[in-house]
Amino acid sequence: MSLTANWSYPTAIRFGAGRISELADACAAAGIKKPLLVTDKGLSYLPITQSTLDLMEAAGLGRAMFSDVDPNPTEMNAEAGIKMFREGGHDGVIAFGGGSGLDLGKLVAFMSGQTRPIWDFEDIGDWWTRADPDGIAPIVAVPTTAGTGSEVGRASVITNSETHEKKIIFHPKFLPSVVICDPELTVGMPPMITAGTGMDAFAHCLEAFCSPHYHPMSQGMALEGMRLVKEYLPRAYNDGTDIEARAHMMSAAAMGATAFQKGLGAIHAMSHPIGAVHHTHHGTTNAVVMQAVLKLNRPEVEERLTQAAAYLGIEGGFDGFYNFVGALNASLGIPATLTELGVTDPDIDALVASALTDPSCGGNPVKLTKENVTALFKACL
Repeated sequence: MSLTANWSYPTAIRFGAGRISELADACAAAGIKKPLLVTDKGLSYLPITQSTLDLMEAAGLGRAMFSDVDPNPTEMNAEAGIKMFREGGHDGVIAFGGGSGLDLGKLVAFMSGQTRPIWDFEDIGDWWTRADPDGIAPIVAVPTTAGTGSEVGRASVITNSETHEKKIIFHPKFLPSVVICDPELTVGMPPMITAGTGMDAFAHCLEAFCSPHYHPMSQGMALEGMRLVKEYLPRAYNDGTDIEARAHMMSAAAMGATAFQKGLGAIHAMSHPIGAVHHTHHGTTNAVVMQAVLKLNRPEVEERLTQAAAYLGIEGGFDGFYNFVGALNASLGIPATLTELGVTDPDIDALVASALTDPSCGGNPVKLTKENVTALFKACL
């Protein structure tokens, strides 16, 4: 089976090893003639980024780059990127990197022609309709990790630097016009990042699968996404040059982010405030709290996860699935507790309050309350 394809769901995706070479053509398809490449600080000097800038320059697209992007990007990062976009006369964005670079890049394109502040477009009700759709620049997304799936998402997660809260900024046009999924770009990921981003993809699939909302297409995608992570994350972790494993993990990441249109849950409701305050890696945080959330949700998801376990080849129904998650975390070097992850002296009341206002709460199978979320945080420390 050839691991090369052209997909148009949920957007135009050019998938396959070496397809970063098609970047100029992707920009042309999106109507971009003078792009700004947006990536994070850590990636900006790496060979994969420099060679991508070389591709841009060779095609007459310039080599403009904005890389002042924190691991948990903030509105200050966004404002600096928007300023560079406008002053440089750019007409589109190449969002390049992991979740932080992709989210910030999409936000820069979205805000480039807006007059209202970022927080006016938070994912609340119909706030997205406040945006001027003509003021949104086109986006080409190029993921370099296999986790967030932000390349196929319609939102960006941005940390408010003043309140230390993660906010979801949403608009349908956040969805990039063209995506290049080239697994060769992920080969250099260190094992720790491979593990954390891979578990982020698994969390997306798991929570979408367990969400009580109705979306059969997402349900099937979430189930198969979990299978891909189960089969190929250990391979990618143990051998970063395994291009087949890297390719399947890129698919799982995009599938998870597409599937969670059906909803997320307590895993993300907890990890968002933890990451905003304690600056932990998002996917790794998801992995740490996963078993506690499974235990909370068991009354509502036991039958569903028993079915999933059978599909995944896991014996023992719900208990087998629960134990599989613990064993997978351990095999990937994931910390067993939030304390081991670096969360010390947390303000649990503040974390609980933030978690209960997170949009992810709405997809949790068991209704989240101050009491059960407090118990969840304490169980994870």
